[in-house]
Amino acid sequence: MSTRVIELNDSAIKLGDESGVLISSPGFALADDKIIHLGEEAERQARLKPTSSFNKYWHELSLEPYSGAGSFRHYADIAHAQLMHLAEHSGSEGEVIFAVPGSFSQQQLAILLGIAQQTPLRPVGVVDSALAAAIVSASAERIIYVDMQLHQVVLTRLLLRDEQLESEEVIQIPGVGSQNFMDLLMQLSTDLFIQQCRFNPQHNAESEQQLYNALPAWLRQEENEQGSLVVELNSGGNVHTAKLPREELVTSLAGHYRKIDQQIQALLGDHGAQLLLNPNMAALPGLNRAFNHHADLVVVDDQAVLQGSLRSKQHIALGDAGIRRIKRLPVHDELKLKLDSQPDKAQLPTHVLLDNQAWAAADLTLLSSARSGNGQAAGSLALNLPGLPEVLARLERRGSALVLTEACKQLRLNAAPAETQVSLKAGDTLSFEGQSLSLNLIRVHNV
Repeated sequence: MSTRVIELNDSAIKLGDESGVLISSPGFALADDKIIHLGEEAERQARLKPTSSFNKYWHELSLEPYSGAGSFRHYADIAHAQLMHLAEHSGSEGEVIFAVPGSFSQQQLAILLGIAQQTPLRPVGVVDSALAAAIVSASAERIIYVDMQLHQVVLTRLLLRDEQLESEEVIQIPGVGSQNFMDLLMQLSTDLFIQQCRFNPQHNAESEQQLYNALPAWLRQEENEQGSLVVELNSGGNVHTAKLPREELVTSLAGHYRKIDQQIQALLGDHGAQLLLNPNMAALPGLNRAFNHHADLVVVDDQAVLQGSLRSKQHIALGDAGIRRIKRLPVHDELKLKLDSQPDKAQLPTHVLLDNQAWAAADLTLLSSARSGNGQAAGSLALNLPGLPEVLARLERRGSALVLTEACKQLRLNAAPAETQVSLKAGDTLSFEGQSLSLNLIRVHNV
């Protein structure tokens, strides 16, 4: 049987092999009498039975005695139950590599390996998850990997030196994990329901759980013409509807974004670095805009940790040499090729210049006029060009490039008809057939 990999991020613990992810399970447990429910089943009931619900057993993994609900003795018992759950529901047994966050202590690692021995899985190696993701995702010599867990964000700085990629420094940022964002969104939604419907979704556990379960799907929906998300709850046979303005949503999360970005800037120091984001983090509303001043930002593949661990298996599973935490890996030919073929970052535009005003270029939509008469929407620039299509162009940041992903037929790039999916560079000019208006792409340093 092939070697499995377990990515130990409690927001979504993944077990997979060469075929991909076999099972994904959030770090939630619910002690119901003598039965422990785990993963999504437990998360979808956590607000119904808060005193019997647990989601910090990986974050605070220990052998400290616990006298609360359930038949387990300590958090390690719940962690063991979840490893058994992963193994049984994926049909996995035999060799497994653990990819663990840099925040995991040596004591926690020892507990993990101990409880894993009591499952059908046999640990053969341990690697820093940031290193595993970066070894297949990076295209720079200095990297910061941003990983969101349930209760914190973990930053890992990595450096390429002598054809070895190494985890150098780790910073934990408590209070900005996915659960903290969910708590903010729960309160924002509740306030809006009270204001607009005189209905408090948190007045009982059932409607509170319904709100929690529905939030992820609401966040993925397209906003309406007024720039709002429409949220609905069914309680007591009545349907309650509230509008959640996208801008209000993004503003409510801005404080968390600033806290994370301040620590990123501290880790950067006087040096630039490529920023790698895990997909859960990148999916947060407005995060791209909050981080668009970072010149080289990449969202890693959802299976990057799995792929990186398997690709470097021979350097992680050390056989008779025993198990040790791997924080350095040799780079492979694909990464060397990426580094050799990198474009000149000095040519990457950061802003669009119009009438002596600079607008951030990443994820910017050029509009012929303001939508629905509501003025300038964030992430867009209204150019007051009547007679042209509503959407004139879209500029999208992709890794270390700024790409023109959408263009109306009147758009000109350097006076020639513009084609989509082309990379833009500092010094390029955007204009429109029959119009005198033009925009210059510029690079602002130290952003």
